[in-house]
This record gives sequence, structure tokens and C-alpha cells, in this order.
Amino acid sequence: MDPFEVRMQFLNLLRRLNATQQSIQKVVAFAVKYFKPCGEDLWDCIVEECQKGSINSRINILYCLDSLCEMSLLVKSHSNTTAHPSGNNQYLDFVARDIGKIVENVVPPGREGLPNLVSTRQILESWKAKRTIDPQIIDQILALLSTRKQQRNDKEKDKEKDPSRKRSAHLPRHEIFKRIEEDRERHKRLRERRWVQPISYNVPASQQLLTFMPFTERGDGEFELSIDVEFDNEWEATSDWNEDDEEACAEENALCFA
Repeated sequence: MDPFEVRMQFLNLLRRLNATQQSIQKVVAFAVKYFKPCGEDLWDCIVEECQKGSINSRINILYCLDSLCEMSLLVKSHSNTTAHPSGNNQYLDFVARDIGKIVENVVPPGREGLPNLVSTRQILESWKAKRTIDPQIIDQILALLSTRKQQRNDKEKDKEKDPSRKRSAHLPRHEIFKRIEEDRERHKRLRERRWVQPISYNVPASQQLLTFMPFTERGDGEFELSIDVEFDNEWEATSDWNEDDEEACAEENALCFA
């Protein structure tokens, strides 16, 4: 197919995109297949649809990007284990470059963006935990979403003080029910994948014990071991030592030596 036909077919797939895995995989497979000749043009289509589509279609595109990133990582890891280690990041570089713009469109300011706020945060936190995108980039966007939520709370307080202010229009009833069904499908898929840690293809097969694994740093990218990623996640989620920990230790000692 010529580039114009590829673009038109991809736009058609994006406009028919919904929350089902079958629909998402069609878009992902098409994007990966035509990445080499038309990758940047297809990415432009994704960004444009995020700007023009409805609020429901935008969150569908973000979930599609989640699957597209996962597929890009698989393609990249496969190329690294073959005789052609081209270091091809597929769409990962595009996502890292434009994710701020995409989130701005998926979660627009005001009441309109509220339905997509929680789902967007879940995807971003999943990318951060699995190092799909640079965690520093994700932290900046999460901080922006947090300030937006605070601004929304301030506006709600202003409306309570001034009930005469005009309220934003609600979604049609059929759109609300459609969104409920799609959210159920999306959250089910996200729960299935939340526990998955990144897999390193750079550890020699002979190194079986954790003590023999080399140390890696957060900036090592695909060379960072999955055990290091898991340790970082636990380290960030664990609180400092406090009185509750001392009481728990005392209880354990009493049970052991009573």
C-alpha cells in the first residue's frame, strides 16, 4: 500500500477503536507492521485523533498506546537477541516525546476531563513501575494531574459559594452507559497486567543466583534487571522505621521466645 492508503486505513481503525482487546490489537498490529515506512505519519494520526475525538475515544487511544508500548518493547527485545541489534525503539521514543501533549488532550482542564483522570493515572503509574517510559517524565505529568485535581476542588468550592454559576453539560445517557461498560473492560485488563515486571534479556543463562547478578542503575534502560526494578518499587513504597515496626518486632519476639 502507498503511504496515503496506509494513513487512511489507520485513521479508520482509530475512529472505530473501542475498549475490547480485539479492537486494540488490530490497531497495534497495523501500527507495528507499517512502522518502518510510515511510523512517524501513523504517530501523527494518533496525536490528531487525541485532539479531535470525543472524551471516551481519547481514553481508548491511551489504552491502545499502553498495548502499543508493550508490543514495541517486545519487538525491541527480539531485535536485541537476534543478529540485527538495531536498537529500534519503535513507538517508544514518540510516546516519551509527546506523552505530555497526549495527556493534556485525554484529561482536558475542567469538568470534561474528570472521567479520564483516574484511568490516566493508573496507566502512567503502570508505565513508571515497569520503566516503560522514563520515570522522571512520568513524575512530571503525574504532578501536573495532581495540581489539576486541586484546581478542580477549588472550583467546586467556588460553585458551592455561588450556586448561580452555570454548570457544564453532562454526557448523553447512552454515552454514560457505554463508558461504564468500556471502563469495566479496561480495568479488568489493567488488573491482569499490573503485577507483570519487565523481563531482562541481558542476564547470562549461567547466572542463576541473585547474588551473582551484576548491579545495574535506574538509567541503564533495557539493561536494568527486573529484580532491580522490583526492589526500587518496594523501596519507594516502604515507609521509614517507626514505632509501629518496633511494636511488631516486640510481638514477634514474644511469640518466638515465650
